[in-house]
Amino acid sequence: MRTLTIGFLAATTLGCLSTAQAADLDYDYLRGPEYEPVTTQIIDWSGAYVGGHGGYSSGAFGFNNVAQQTVANNLRQTVIEKELSVSSLLHVQDVRKGGNSFGAFAGYNFQFDEAVVGIEFDYTRFDTQGLSGDAIGRQAVTSDGWQNFYSLSDTSTTKVRDFGTIRARAGYAIENFLPYVTGGFAIGRAQISDDVGIQTYGYDAKTYAANKALTDSTKAVTVNQYGYNPTTFNQNNPDGSKPLPMEFFGKSKTKVVGGITLGAGLEYAITSNILLRGEYQYVLLNDFDGHKVNINTVRGGAAYKF
Repeated sequence: MRTLTIGFLAATTLGCLSTAQAADLDYDYLRGPEYEPVTTQIIDWSGAYVGGHGGYSSGAFGFNNVAQQTVANNLRQTVIEKELSVSSLLHVQDVRKGGNSFGAFAGYNFQFDEAVVGIEFDYTRFDTQGLSGDAIGRQAVTSDGWQNFYSLSDTSTTKVRDFGTIRARAGYAIENFLPYVTGGFAIGRAQISDDVGIQTYGYDAKTYAANKALTDSTKAVTVNQYGYNPTTFNQNNPDGSKPLPMEFFGKSKTKVVGGITLGAGLEYAITSNILLRGEYQYVLLNDFDGHKVNINTVRGGAAYKF
């Protein structure tokens, strides 16, 4: 009987202890966390992509002595060119013109951890023209005693139709963002023109003054001249004579020129395949026949990555 009583008490005690321990357990811990952790999409920037872009481009058009050679060729061996350097007088001012631009691009990226490098080609349609000109008129007496008059004018234009670049890219991936820098070579297609006007005329002022000093006009000698119509030149009033009209010399050509390009931008991956970007690009083309151009472009774009 004593043995049964001890066994019953022991079983009762163990049952109470088990109930108390069960009451102290954290059932939430046994069920696990209430919410699953949020996972961030990993973007793989490597691979080929193709897209389009549009924005605003501003071109600085320079004209470096574009008329000098034309004037020098036409006035070579003349006294006014030798003594007065007439061909150096025209100075066509630089101008800046801007407009909308658009195009397409394609490239390939290689990713090494967070570093992304690649190569990209792009084409941009600009089709903007810079126009500038200058005109000057002077008169001077040269060492040979001649009174000389000269008038010069020039109108020059540069029209950039389009340009393309091949560039290296280097960026650093920060989740869905890729800031990058870029640089490489550019090639552009431009149409240039120069329309130079030259008018020079004069007469032998020394002989004319001697004739005016004569008391006997029958002893007057012929006053030589250039740039006047011989049939209308007035020996007694050269300054009142009408010169021949200005002569114009024009040239126009289409040039394909190389250059360099630099830029920076930021890409954002909406998905692993859909990319958006904002970019700044600077293009400097080589001088061609005295014409020079640099282009600043701000643009946005979208691309599909394969």
